[in-house]
Amino acid sequence: MFSVTPAQFWIRWRVLSLLIAAVTSSSETSRACPPSCRCNSSALVIDCWGSQLTSVPDGLPQEAKLLNLSKNAIKTLVHQQFHMLTPLLHLDLSNNLLVLIEADAFLGLQNLLTLNISHNHLKIIPVGAFVGLSSLKLLDISSNQLLVFLDFTFRDLTSLQFCKASDNSFVFISHQAFYGLSSLRELDLDGFNLTVVPTEALNQLGRLRSLSFRRLGTTTLPNHSFSSLVQLKDLVVSQCPRLERLSANSLFGLNLTSLSITHCNLGGVPYVPLHHLVYLVHLDLSFNPITYIHGNLLKDLLRLEEFHLVGGSLIQVEVGAFEGLLHLNLLNVSRNHLTTLEAGAFQSADGLKALGLDGNPLACDCRLLWVVRRRLLLDFGGNPPTCTTSVQLQGWNFLDFSDDELLKLLTCHRPRILNSKRQDVMVDQGHTAVLHCGAEGDPLPSIHWLNPQLRQVPPVGRIRALTNGTLEVRFAQPHDSGAYICVTSNAGGNDSLRVSLHVQALPSPSKNRFALHGWSVLPSPSPGGIGNPKLPFDVKTLLIAATIGFLSFFSSVSVCFVFMFFWSKGKGQIKHTATIAYVPRSAVSSSSNKAAGSYMETGRFTMKLI
Repeated sequence: MFSVTPAQFWIRWRVLSLLIAAVTSSSETSRACPPSCRCNSSALVIDCWGSQLTSVPDGLPQEAKLLNLSKNAIKTLVHQQFHMLTPLLHLDLSNNLLVLIEADAFLGLQNLLTLNISHNHLKIIPVGAFVGLSSLKLLDISSNQLLVFLDFTFRDLTSLQFCKASDNSFVFISHQAFYGLSSLRELDLDGFNLTVVPTEALNQLGRLRSLSFRRLGTTTLPNHSFSSLVQLKDLVVSQCPRLERLSANSLFGLNLTSLSITHCNLGGVPYVPLHHLVYLVHLDLSFNPITYIHGNLLKDLLRLEEFHLVGGSLIQVEVGAFEGLLHLNLLNVSRNHLTTLEAGAFQSADGLKALGLDGNPLACDCRLLWVVRRRLLLDFGGNPPTCTTSVQLQGWNFLDFSDDELLKLLTCHRPRILNSKRQDVMVDQGHTAVLHCGAEGDPLPSIHWLNPQLRQVPPVGRIRALTNGTLEVRFAQPHDSGAYICVTSNAGGNDSLRVSLHVQALPSPSKNRFALHGWSVLPSPSPGGIGNPKLPFDVKTLLIAATIGFLSFFSSVSVCFVFMFFWSKGKGQIKHTATIAYVPRSAVSSSSNKAAGSYMETGRFTMKLI
């Protein structure tokens, strides 16, 4: 809901005063008053409320300032319907059956200040319907069936300051729909079937100070959704069940003092989009499935005074959650799943004046001692917190505690590690090592591990700390060896246990060896073999192998020459001479000599075919 500004309050007070005057002076009627209507000439009021009219009656007093035609059955407003009522200031056509407003229907009402056509059956407002309403300040078209806003629908309403268009079924808002609304201060829209923020249309509203969006169909607020609304101070986004996140720059360009994103589907506080809102005073994220308020992420909101997160899924407000918020004086986290709220969550709990903590399953122990001590100074909104999960104090109201009972009843028990004996764990390289650590205490203590470098072990990775307090080292390596420390803590204190881990390295694999003893070679053993057997490889074996290779080569060459001999006989008595040059590798000069064109003489012999 929008707060009522002074200008809006003046308009509403003026209308109300005229209606009161009409009721108190109903006996004084004008002779020109239409049948079924009640007229007051001194107050200049014409009241036709609930008169079962099907059209605007004729013969209305032309000097009237207020005309009430609500709660009738009027279906159509025709061209220049009210042209004779020039002095009219306030016109109420709400709760009729309006389906059509013709162009120039209000022509002649140049002094009209307020127009109410809410709770009708309008699906579209034609361009030109508001021609002549140059002085209009407030327009209420809510609770109709409007589907679109066409270009230039409001271009004649240059003085309009307040526009209420909620509870409609918009599917499209044209880029130039709000052209001409240069004085608009407050806009209330209902985007039931809109899947995107009409950013282009909103760019026409440079002087807008308050904007309310309801039932928007988008899953995210995209970047720069409201970047042109440089004077906007109050933004409300509500009843958007598909809205799951805000893009990082979705609120870029805004200098808001109040932001409400309620009844949506945000899974976490949108820290990044919020961080530049240094002038924000009021923040409401109620009725979102937010589970955590993390520490040290709201510190940029230096001027924040009120934080609301009612009806969410909060299970923890971390220590330091409101760090840096020196002016925070109201926190409402009622109807969540909190078991406690520690004083360390605040920059200074002494500055808190109002606290909503009811509707949570609170465990009354030493963590809530600060709340009980300040119970007479805090405003609980008529609903003080109640102990729920503590068996001894179940059902106790915070106002039921006396000063003498505080230290006896709200206590915490220091945690104790169940198996405090020194542990030594040994594991072979490549295997998984599991280090156990269990603890008891009231409240239930948290458990974390420190590695040999005294750094906290994360919950993910090859070496990880599990939620049940176990440390798991997968594919253990020798460098993982060392002393790991289990630390368990709660509000009552802490306890620790040192566990040593030894990772046994695998034996180094033997390397392949090559040994030369005369002409003997010692190869690596086969995977299934035993020892290093020597294979016989002497001069005799070498000569036999060379002879077999030469004979094979010589026989191949001989076959080729025999084939060439018979082929030449078949072609005539031609004698052929074949020269074969044999060049040993050592006969080639060095690369430097080759570059200079110098070659050594090669061995050469000639074979002739006859």
